[in-house]
Amino acid sequence: MANPHNPSAEDSLIARYFKPLATDPGAFGLVDDAAVLSASGDDIVVTTDAVVEGVHYLATDPPDTIARKALRVNLSDLAAKGATPAGFVLTLALRSKEDAWLRPFADALGEDAKTFACPLLGGDTVSTPGPQMISITAFGRVPKGRMVGRTGARPGDRILVTGTIGDAALGLDVLTGGAVAGALASEQEAKEMLVSRYRVPQPRNVLAQAVRDHASAAMDVSDGLAGDLTKLCAASGVSGTIDVANVPLSAAAAGLIAGNVVCVETLLAGGDDYEVLCTVPPAQSDALIAAGQAAGVAVTAIGTIVAGHERPRFLDGQGQELALTRLSYSHF
Repeated sequence: MANPHNPSAEDSLIARYFKPLATDPGAFGLVDDAAVLSASGDDIVVTTDAVVEGVHYLATDPPDTIARKALRVNLSDLAAKGATPAGFVLTLALRSKEDAWLRPFADALGEDAKTFACPLLGGDTVSTPGPQMISITAFGRVPKGRMVGRTGARPGDRILVTGTIGDAALGLDVLTGGAVAGALASEQEAKEMLVSRYRVPQPRNVLAQAVRDHASAAMDVSDGLAGDLTKLCAASGVSGTIDVANVPLSAAAAGLIAGNVVCVETLLAGGDDYEVLCTVPPAQSDALIAAGQAAGVAVTAIGTIVAGHERPRFLDGQGQELALTRLSYSHF
């Protein structure tokens, strides 16, 4: 952190771009090399995610969208745990320190930190000759013992998901000039929506309390609905069935499926949705759906948890199981 008597280039960068984001008293204005986060009697939930140039975002993506994605993928994890954001630390690996990139990056990060009440607490900046990387560790608060994990799903629970599935994968296809880009060549509004879903996730933090109050298990959909449900079921020691016809799709995604431009597997396994996937006892599912409606976030029932240890089954409109060749995005 900064040394006021002998400021380095790193100290100057921190002071110029990131000190204004450190609004929590426990950050000490970023002049120390540690921060204090008050627990206030709650449990502290910790999550971390990195976004890497060329892997999680494109080199041509605007810096403001990169900042928002870096923070929001972590906020999405907190939402799925039923946690209220408390703050974050940032590690930024940069090839250069140009104002034209750092200023919009820092401004957007500060806007989201304020919007989601998740201030910067500290971090580190380093130089790299390789791809840029932004790593964020976010902290959240839940009442003691109330974090919603992956292990609580039970047979009979309904499987619910927020928002729509598959848009981000389609947005990446638009940006990389794939089949979706060609099919939507004259539909600028649809293309912009899909690209926005890839670049700027919409974490469902407004539903954190409802998830905490009603869900038996939850996680966010980051690597793909099919793969992430498989992880949740494995953690809980159960299986599940999904009615694929009930998986919520945007109008653009539904149109691309109907036109045979993409297959449903692309949407189920594409990743980057950052929606909340949760299991809810039947008697409480309507309450969670209603909480979503009140918050302006669609919550859709897409299946049921069943006993067993086999992989969840994805059924088409005729009740036939879809043979998915892949379940999720692979990091390696």
